[in-house]
Amino acid sequence: MSPRGYDFPRHPVRRIEAHPDHPLPTTSYPAAIPAVAQVLADGLDLAPGVTFLVGENGSGKSTLVEAVATAYGLSPEGGSTHSRHSTRPTESPLGEALRLVRGAGASRWGFFLRAETMHGWYTYMEEHGGADPAFHEMSHGESFLAVLESRFTGEGFFCLDEPEAALSFSSTLGLVAALQRVVARRGQVLCATHSPVLAAMPGARILETGPWGLRETSWAELDLVDHWRRYLADPWAYLRHLEDD
Repeated sequence: MSPRGYDFPRHPVRRIEAHPDHPLPTTSYPAAIPAVAQVLADGLDLAPGVTFLVGENGSGKSTLVEAVATAYGLSPEGGSTHSRHSTRPTESPLGEALRLVRGAGASRWGFFLRAETMHGWYTYMEEHGGADPAFHEMSHGESFLAVLESRFTGEGFFCLDEPEAALSFSSTLGLVAALQRVVARRGQVLCATHSPVLAAMPGARILETGPWGLRETSWAELDLVDHWRRYLADPWAYLRHLEDD
């Protein structure tokens, strides 16, 4: 029997499903993307801990992470629950078309780390004061690691969109350690990634996006991992096909 008070899901997002009051046209972007269409049609249950979305560019993984973040109440350009900065809105309407089923009594705090827009959030934080590090004075990777140290600290819902873009191999391992700390403190993570290093995190759930929609898989079965293995074993087997391009 579960301990008293823990006999029902308490993680921030239990389920993602279509909002009945905000349907999207099924034949146009973003609802026409197979992974998005599957979530709108069938919903998606999120387990506690870390869920990785892995797939090719255009397969819908970043679109889903952005939409879930905005449905949770986070800025599509990144930042915490209370950050409302905006430079040039480019988000899809999917966030309004989703409804999140939240865990009873779960934390409502969250953070969205989005590689290409974090410098805008750094400026927003500078303008609003506070005791944050001088993010703009750091390298891209150093600033990301500083965000991890200052914001990924406990319970809450953490969305990440391709965070490895700014990180070296060793720094990506540092990100894995940060996510492990989040899970240990009962936080929940949804992350889109191209990194086989990040996707190898022990205990994480992996969903692969593609023409099939979403499918649960293991690290060893990912197309991403297979291609990296083949490339590192014999780069010329891939590079020779680029000669005529």
